[in-house]
Amino acid sequence: MSVDRGQERKVEFLGGASVDGAPVAYVIVLASVVLALSFIPFSVVVAAGGTFPMAQGILPLVGWILGPIAGAIANVVGTILAIFLAPHTASIPVMNIVGAIIAGLAAGSMVTDGPRKRWWIPISVILVISWLLFVGRGVLVNGVGLWPAFAQSFIDWSGILLFILPTRVLVGKWLTSKNMGLVALGLFLGTWIVAGAYHAVQSPIAYWVLNFPEEVWYILIPILPVEHLFRCLIGMVIGTGVIAGLRAIGLVKPKHAIY
Repeated sequence: MSVDRGQERKVEFLGGASVDGAPVAYVIVLASVVLALSFIPFSVVVAAGGTFPMAQGILPLVGWILGPIAGAIANVVGTILAIFLAPHTASIPVMNIVGAIIAGLAAGSMVTDGPRKRWWIPISVILVISWLLFVGRGVLVNGVGLWPAFAQSFIDWSGILLFILPTRVLVGKWLTSKNMGLVALGLFLGTWIVAGAYHAVQSPIAYWVLNFPEEVWYILIPILPVEHLFRCLIGMVIGTGVIAGLRAIGLVKPKHAIY
């Protein structure tokens, strides 16, 4: 005997404090997660004498869950707290804050429709200018060769290129798929793109401070892609569990969420 369950109900957030359509409680929780994972180092920063925090792997996820503005705010709040409470992974504070902002904005702008579907354009302009400032300073000011400059910045320009191309839209579609396998692929590819994007914005800041010679560029060529793969794996593993859990328990989805 079949049971008529009626039409599917849609739960919407109608009251309470919110940030750009995301409940403030969600923003606080995810900022706390960013802070917590900032205590855990996963790679040494060559030439800076510090470490990268595991939180870098989930900065894009926060943007997908909360949307671009609320995601950027949660990332920034968690990052600023981490600068004071987890200084061993803080590296260059300004660089971390700028990267956190771009991560939330870039991830949250991977939408396929709506009024924010063109947000990727100004973000892309910022990313391209940042990459040109980084590589341009290396080549024109410090005499770095073109090949090491392009090879060392591979994760930057590949992330920017994939963000500009329709792969940005493809990631958004995968993240909203009912197939969790596609969601996992979307998280991995999306983290590669967004992490490359925020790394591109951070690079000219780091290079202005450190101003390392060409020899360090060569050292970084094999290291940076491996670090990037770990960011993607962290984002995929944690993100798949989080999105599956959010769907299962039926929490109210933020207005601009992509999952």
